[in-house]
Amino acid sequence: MVVFGTRPEAIKMCPLVKELKENSCFETVVCITGQHRQMLNQVLERFQITPDYNLDIMIQNQTLFDITVRVLTGMKDILEKEKPDLVLLHGDTSTAFATALAAFYMNIPYGHVEAGLRTYDVTAPYPEEFNRQAIGVAANYHFAPTESARHNLLQEGKKEDTIFVTGNTVIDALRTSIRKDYTHPILDWVKNSRLVMLTAHRRESFGKPLFDIFNGIKRVLDEFDDVKVIYPVHMNPLIRDTADKVFKDHKQIKIVEPMDVWDFHNIMNHADLILTDSGGIQEEAPSLGKPVLVLRNTTERPEGVTAGTLKLVGTTEECVYQEFKRLLTDREEYERMSNASNPYGDGTACKQIVDILRKGLNERGIL
Repeated sequence: MVVFGTRPEAIKMCPLVKELKENSCFETVVCITGQHRQMLNQVLERFQITPDYNLDIMIQNQTLFDITVRVLTGMKDILEKEKPDLVLLHGDTSTAFATALAAFYMNIPYGHVEAGLRTYDVTAPYPEEFNRQAIGVAANYHFAPTESARHNLLQEGKKEDTIFVTGNTVIDALRTSIRKDYTHPILDWVKNSRLVMLTAHRRESFGKPLFDIFNGIKRVLDEFDDVKVIYPVHMNPLIRDTADKVFKDHKQIKIVEPMDVWDFHNIMNHADLILTDSGGIQEEAPSLGKPVLVLRNTTERPEGVTAGTLKLVGTTEECVYQEFKRLLTDREEYERMSNASNPYGDGTACKQIVDILRKGLNERGIL
């Protein structure tokens, strides 16, 4: 059984679902929680995946309490009915945490895709760092995207024979979505300007940090009339309200609804640089040769920082302003970040995971 509930999870798990379904060794059941609704459905449609179960938990102004309780109790009934040999979940969402807890309570083995990422600060990212560490405590399979993630798991005492370095499944997704002949009205709008892709949605940035990030970006736009920013804004009303207050009707920034994953990947491929607090984009952008300024104080993806494709800039207005401006004016720094090596795999993560599962389940006498 494969379980996910948010748009980022879907982008990374749908390629794995398709790989599993193409293998006759497995009967693959897909359960979505609906932690995101509209944004999740966009991805499912693109990958042509129809879930077997949908908990449809999303409610207006949902809290972490709502998500966790509704997923935990909903998964109990489904797991009791299906009795899967293995549950696969992803990353650090509340969907993944509650699903792992449900599987553990029912003594059902589970595998953690994108395991071992750490900041070791449970307040950043919040609540994701706690979720990810908690999921790892009882996981039977740890599918680590990098050697650094594997090292973290070993240092925590996880059994070596349960850890597998596979690369990140998001690179698999990119291989199916990028089109050389891609066109879009946004690209027409950007014509003869430098395109910057922005995403910002972290809970720990709500309030002053988000205002500071946006104000730093606005200052740069006021100085450079050849720069345009596309911002697919998160559904959260707190984020939308902040963006509206800072950017208002600024002619160089286009605030749009969350994008179809195909559009997002292809427009990102046309961007000159990325400003983001997203985890997945920190992995996607290096594969496309795009410099990334990370709008956070810490990251659980240090490999990109070490490789030189990512740079942590924090959330203060002055730092965001200075580092954004630097990448627009310092060609040497821009080229250095653009040409750094991608540390997140070669796009075969899903195949590797399926091969590992086939071998492991065969050894358990299940296949």
